[in-house]
Amino acid sequence: MTRQLRNRVFELLAGSMAFGVIAACGGAGGGGLDVADGGIRGTGSSVGPVSGFGSVFVNGVKFNTDGIPNQEVESNDGVQLETDLSEGMILRVEGQWRDDGTGTADRLSYDDTLRGPVEQVVADPSGAGEFVTLTVMGQSVRVDGQTVVRGTTYATLLGGSPISDHVRVSAWRQADGSYRAGYIETISPDLTDVELEGRVSAADAAQNEVTIGTITVQYDESAVSFGSGLTEADLANITALEVEGSLAGNVLTAVTIDRDDARRFRRNNAGDIEFTATIDSSYTPSGTTSRPGEFRMGDLTVRVTETTELDDDVTLADLTEGLLVQVEGSFISETVVEAEEIERRDGNAKAEGVISSAADSVFFVGGVEVRVSPTTTFTVEDGSDVTFLTLPVGSTTVEVEGVERQQGTDTFIEALKVEVDDETATVADRDRYELEGKLTAITPSSIMILGVSIDAAPASYADNSQAEVINRFGNGETLILEVEYSRDGNNFIADEIELEENDDD
Repeated sequence: MTRQLRNRVFELLAGSMAFGVIAACGGAGGGGLDVADGGIRGTGSSVGPVSGFGSVFVNGVKFNTDGIPNQEVESNDGVQLETDLSEGMILRVEGQWRDDGTGTADRLSYDDTLRGPVEQVVADPSGAGEFVTLTVMGQSVRVDGQTVVRGTTYATLLGGSPISDHVRVSAWRQADGSYRAGYIETISPDLTDVELEGRVSAADAAQNEVTIGTITVQYDESAVSFGSGLTEADLANITALEVEGSLAGNVLTAVTIDRDDARRFRRNNAGDIEFTATIDSSYTPSGTTSRPGEFRMGDLTVRVTETTELDDDVTLADLTEGLLVQVEGSFISETVVEAEEIERRDGNAKAEGVISSAADSVFFVGGVEVRVSPTTTFTVEDGSDVTFLTLPVGSTTVEVEGVERQQGTDTFIEALKVEVDDETATVADRDRYELEGKLTAITPSSIMILGVSIDAAPASYADNSQAEVINRFGNGETLILEVEYSRDGNNFIADEIELEENDDD
């Protein structure tokens, strides 16, 4: 495995413009940072996907790893050093983080969620290309536009081609037992070294067996290694397990049995935590008012109080099952975190096309302003290296997934992931774009989305009449539009406009 971004754009943090961009983005960890002082903001654990290196970026904090001998990573999955990590891998960092967006790492820990053969690859049945579902040893894994893909490409997965190699997956387990991948990589097949995680449907200590999905796990109680204080007696009552060993058909002979990946969110000796995960159960108020209340994620209860700061684009109603969010707070018990800040980490806006200009941590695609922050991941479709400073301008298509934000009258995407195509765009394609975002204004001849005014004739509306969209927008509905458009001189012209809700039609 190779590190993809050895010289991240976030080295620009020493510059005042980069600081200004990050402060404008707002939120926990990566934005809204008080750069006036470098005081300690938290001491404990930070758990989330890696977004860059030099040292290592997690949850928008640049953690210096110089104090860790050889920059070692605690893992039994072949990830031994910081240089073995990749963007998208969900990493636990123990240390301190400061108000200026920097931190000091005392310990790095990584664990695969799944590692083994793929039985099935099923692309988004709507044809919209929003996600791909892999079945890995009976476990359902969702791969989407925010997933970092290595060894193959997202476009290849969308084609539904079978995967003969094994895969390494770093993911969040969701409320329904399926997984959402932050990282997936194809690796050489090795049935003697697989890793399975999932819900336990049956346990039989007399037979030395547990069942996880379609896999029967067998173990020798005198030889198997139990982790995290787990004992054989616990197997009858545990919800989910992680097992490593060898696979023959649907039988996995276990070498180690441990608690599932929720253990990466456990409390350490220090009381602070910042962590990114999908919400397992939606927010519910504790009484008759909206706050206080709580929701669950990462096997922890997150308590929202009157002083909890919600990012600008997050409301309590948004904190629903399945949403990817970042929480910063403090443990008030072993399983309860009182939140200080909550920030959205799920993309709700997209832009695709050739970059027209790039400078000072900002670039433009089809008129859409895109800002990068310490949580932005940069990738190339073929797995080669790219940085903000080496983004192709005027020649190659990039795809942006991010969060739509507003600052005064300025609308922009705060990028979560920027992927560069591995081939140069044709001359004809260099003036063609796509975007997805919230409709903010409409007239009989134009629309405004993501701060871009696009000429829109009635014939450009697919599946919905222009009159219906105008009427629904006028009635106060929030409408998300997908738009294919092109440049004609200084104007943008819509080729096709589609409501996001119609992807399944």
